[in-house]
Amino acid sequence: MKNHLSGVAPQRVRFGPSQTVVGPMTHLAEERERLADLRYDGFEVQQLGATIGGIVSGVDITGDLSDALVAELRRCLLDFKVIFFRDQPLTAERHVAFARRFGDLEIHPFIPSNTDQPELVRFEKEAVVGGFENGWHSDVSWRQVPSAAAVLHAVEVPAIGGDTSFSDMYAAYDGLEDEVKERIDSMVAVHDFSRVFGLTLDEAGRAKMREQFPLVEHPVVRTHGETGRKLLYVNRFFTLNIVGLDEAENLELMDLLCRQAETAEYQCRFHWETDSVAFWDNRAVQHLALSDYWPQRRVMERASIIGEVPA
Repeated sequence: MKNHLSGVAPQRVRFGPSQTVVGPMTHLAEERERLADLRYDGFEVQQLGATIGGIVSGVDITGDLSDALVAELRRCLLDFKVIFFRDQPLTAERHVAFARRFGDLEIHPFIPSNTDQPELVRFEKEAVVGGFENGWHSDVSWRQVPSAAAVLHAVEVPAIGGDTSFSDMYAAYDGLEDEVKERIDSMVAVHDFSRVFGLTLDEAGRAKMREQFPLVEHPVVRTHGETGRKLLYVNRFFTLNIVGLDEAENLELMDLLCRQAETAEYQCRFHWETDSVAFWDNRAVQHLALSDYWPQRRVMERASIIGEVPA
């Protein structure tokens, strides 16, 4: 999009020995304006970030929803990549019921539910149980069939801290230089649970889980199964390496690609209140839960919707 004053698109520039890049993210303009113009039947949406995040009002997700409303919420999710709701006192049963309207639900093999709903995982953090989700990642990319989406409900939150940030992986891909896109478009990467979840297991436990969840390969550049858009699909938590590169090349390229999620202009940040809900497209975004509330207590519950094999 051109600068209306000069008629010339402003350019990003590099400076200093670190080659820091600054300047306007002009490739975000079209999507930012598209989202600003969208309207939905049955609810309103307040745009949160430039290309990601919408706060939904006017709908009660704790009760029965019509097929038409579910379809509109799905459309909204695909548009905004992550949507948020306030004041939704979900019981465990209603939480699972809402998530199931969008697809079959997965059961997480490492995180216990702590409820009578096995599809619901519980993150209960306090003085003796720290939060280790404060790194950019896409959930369960180590599965052959990773999650399509997730619904996270705030059961109990600290007075200050514990926000969650989300980053737009469409924007991350679109913002890469053309020569980088050309290089990575046909690459695949290895994903593995053990870097994170293996830390809680002994050798025998890791071997047992490896039988169930062997190393998997997914495209570095994934095509979203519903929108058809390309997005960047590597993360520091679960992506071990890119196939075909030596160690030095792998470290350099992985660092470049994973750093894209850290770009502030690609992000939105959500401040939790009790009974807030976040519903994100796990294919299109990465997320990071800030671990700045210790030793205060933070309790969240999540239901995840089974997706498709990345292609």
